Amino acid sequence: MLNHRPSTQTISNPSSSKTSFREAKRIQQSFLANAEKRALIWLAARTPAWINSDHLTLLGLLSMAAASAAYWWSASNRLGLIVVVICLALNWLGDSLDGTLARFRDHSRPRYGFYVDHIVDAFSAFFLLGGLALSRYMSPAVALGLLIAYLMLSVEIYLATYAVGDFKISYYKMGPTELRILLSLGNLAVLWKSTVHLFGRAHRLFDVAGTLGISGMLLIMVISAVRNTIRLYREEPIPVGKPLPSAKQVALPFSATARLRGESRL
Repeated sequence: MLNHRPSTQTISNPSSSKTSFREAKRIQQSFLANAEKRALIWLAARTPAWINSDHLTLLGLLSMAAASAAYWWSASNRLGLIVVVICLALNWLGDSLDGTLARFRDHSRPRYGFYVDHIVDAFSAFFLLGGLALSRYMSPAVALGLLIAYLMLSVEIYLATYAVGDFKISYYKMGPTELRILLSLGNLAVLWKSTVHLFGRAHRLFDVAGTLGISGMLLIMVISAVRNTIRLYREEPIPVGKPLPSAKQVALPFSATARLRGESRL
């Protein structure tokens, strides 16, 4: 559901939402962004009237839950890996088309869409990585590390959306669609060979890929956090030459006043 446009301003009066609600700038520069946009608009124009964006959102969530179950099943039957690929395709359809369909029909609900979108994303990541942890193709420790790294990067993105006004959903030409494709290709590769040899030892292919994923997401998070901190510091520097308030101008709580005087609260 990363096609919903996020907000950088909250409102208290629902009746004025259309006039006072300001949306953040959406930045999508992945390899497949242009082709994907054209495909989604084509699909939106041909979606039956009885299907709305909420139906597609639910499809995206349920398909990721099904992918989790398929990964679990793959521990005893490798056909589960093929089922995961099908579930990822359905997840792309629901997760990507819901926002496009809402905008195509002029049914956009920016606050609702942004909130539900990212709640669903959090549950989807939990389902997917939980399923991988239950399969025999990725160790639980690596799956947990991926989930933590994903959530940390998500926090940075959401904070930047609010504070900076930019909603970035792709980094270094890689977005959610490209990641789904890579995971699908990884599933097909695991059907052929599930281990690789590095430094004289055998490792699970998904453990190696997962470790690289953890390192990449954490590196992106740190770089983005540093850049946004520097940008915000330059836009909001510490005031220079502004007189400081006196003790009479600022009413401190009783406990704080007592500590400043060196007195005990007892």
